[in-house]
Amino acid sequence: MLPIPLSWWLAVSAALFSIGIYGALSRKNAIAILMGVELILNAANINMVAFWRYIAPQNVDGQMFAIMVITLAAAEAAVGLAIVIVIYRRRQSVVMEELDILKN
Repeated sequence: MLPIPLSWWLAVSAALFSIGIYGALSRKNAIAILMGVELILNAANINMVAFWRYIAPQNVDGQMFAIMVITLAAAEAAVGLAIVIVIYRRRQSVVMEELDILKN
């Protein structure tokens, strides 16, 4: 059985990254923006693991970076959702264009 070529993994990662960028920049809802950021981080994980597998499978550098990014993504999701909940309780909306909390 032939292994999947590196170029296919990079194409999937590029597609996932593009969808994440589009989702983060085009959406007005804060939850959708957070989902776009999660897609971007998952695309980075696919790149790190794919390059690790094809370039230096004897080292565990790619896996360690992927675990760090997964941890970062979990923390970002927890903090981001907490902020969204607080904003929703105060403003009854999570549309980013309506938020002017940081203005004086």
